[in-house]
Amino acid sequence: MKRFALCAIAAVLAAVSPAHALENENLLVSLPTGYKVGYQKSGAQQVISEMVPAGETVENWSEMITVQIFLGMRNVTPTQYRERMQGLWANACAGSEFAGVKEGPENGYPTLTWMQKCPLNQGSGKAEMTWIKAVQGRDSFYLVQKAYTFEPSVEESKAWGEFLDSVRVCDTRLPDRPCKLGG
Repeated sequence: MKRFALCAIAAVLAAVSPAHALENENLLVSLPTGYKVGYQKSGAQQVISEMVPAGETVENWSEMITVQIFLGMRNVTPTQYRERMQGLWANACAGSEFAGVKEGPENGYPTLTWMQKCPLNQGSGKAEMTWIKAVQGRDSFYLVQKAYTFEPSVEESKAWGEFLDSVRVCDTRLPDRPCKLGG
C-alpha cells in the first residue's frame, strides 16, 4: 500500500519521469500551469494534496484544487459519496445548490462529476463554488475538486471542465486500463 501511495503522489504532481514508473492503480492528474502545491499529506488511510495559484496560499485562496485518495476505500460508489457530501454541505451552508455535470464509466471505472454552490461559507466568510469528480477504483476511492470563491466565467468553467475530464484512474495490472502519462 505504501508503494501505491508514493506512486499516486508522483502522478498527482505530474512529476513522474521515465525513471519513476507507475505501478498498480494510479490517479493521473496534472499540476496546472501557474499553480503550486500548498499542502500535502500522506497517511495510512488518505493522501491529500491542495494546489493554489502561485500567488496564493491554502489559508487565503480564491481558487484551489484538492486531490484526495482514500486508500483501501473501494466499496463506496461515487453516487453514495456525492449524497453524503451534499448532505454535509447543505447542513453547513444555507441556500446550497447542487447540479450533476457528468456521470458514467471512464477507463472502466464508475465516475461522477457534480457542482456544489454555497452563497456564504461560514468557515471562510466567502461564497464557494466547487466542482467535484469522484472515481471508484478497485483499490481506492479518488476525489478531485476545483473550488472558487467567485462565480467563474464561461471560459474558466470550460477550461476547468476540461481539466476534470483529463483526470483519470488507471491500473498497470489491467491491459484495458493502461497508465499513459499525457494521454
